Amino acid sequence: MHFTLRQLQVFVAVARQESVSRAAETLALSQSATSTALAELERQSGCQLFDRAGKRLCLNALGHQLLPEAVALLDQARAIEALLQGRSGFGSLSVGATLTVGNYLATLLIATFMQRHPECRVRLQVHNTAQIVQQVAQHELDLGLIEGDCQHPEIELQPWVEDELAVFCSPQHPLASKGTASLAELADQAWILREKGSGTRLTFDQAIRHYPGKLNIRLELEHTEAIKRAVESGLGIGCISRLALRDAFRRGSLVPIATPELDLVRHFFFIWHARKYQSAAMREFIEQCRALTASVRRSHEITLPSVT
Repeated sequence: MHFTLRQLQVFVAVARQESVSRAAETLALSQSATSTALAELERQSGCQLFDRAGKRLCLNALGHQLLPEAVALLDQARAIEALLQGRSGFGSLSVGATLTVGNYLATLLIATFMQRHPECRVRLQVHNTAQIVQQVAQHELDLGLIEGDCQHPEIELQPWVEDELAVFCSPQHPLASKGTASLAELADQAWILREKGSGTRLTFDQAIRHYPGKLNIRLELEHTEAIKRAVESGLGIGCISRLALRDAFRRGSLVPIATPELDLVRHFFFIWHARKYQSAAMREFIEQCRALTASVRRSHEITLPSVT
């Protein structure tokens, strides 16, 4: 075998950072050692893995093919190392979650997971669906929990639990007392919505696609809490996951509007790279997520675990 695990570590780091100097920092190596390891890998294999553009290194076609295989092999090597050291193999887990999942489910799920496996180092990143898909595709995350569909050819997609968006307004809004609205009535309103690229916005846009006119979108915001505050202030009506609204609906600070002409049901999904090695930590975390939702139909019916 003409390569070492260290050379593969260097290759993966350079592929992610697109820079030898930045890769060296992440690996705590000197720039010279990092550059030498990469050069030796290419020399020993007789293959060029990057296209050089000044100081920037971009994966070429062969490099793109090698990256998932190298990541999987390194993950397996870490699992073997953990077993040889008498540990459970739950070394680390990098999870990405979209905003609704991340803010209302993932943090508590991860806290519970870490209580059960204190030896596991868990990292959580919260972004919109498009960003999480990109990070999983680039092997920056082991696992993604998303609220929008994914058509990436290298991503494995598995449904988790149904979710439902809800249109809502402030208690003082004219639609609050009515409790329901037709498509024509909704089109007359000012809207406070999530940004393009979010799973929530994609579901809303698909549901409203049959309306021929243009909606009055007053604000596009990246955070569900900001949307709730804007709607409470009377700036317009909104549409986000019912999971994110259930406490506000109980308090009466926000009011749901029934929308019989809109299909606002979607799924939360697990995603991972199709060639990703599934570590014991990944498998355990997915099983924990499925156990949490085994007895419910939709996400807003979930009883969240208490963390002590």
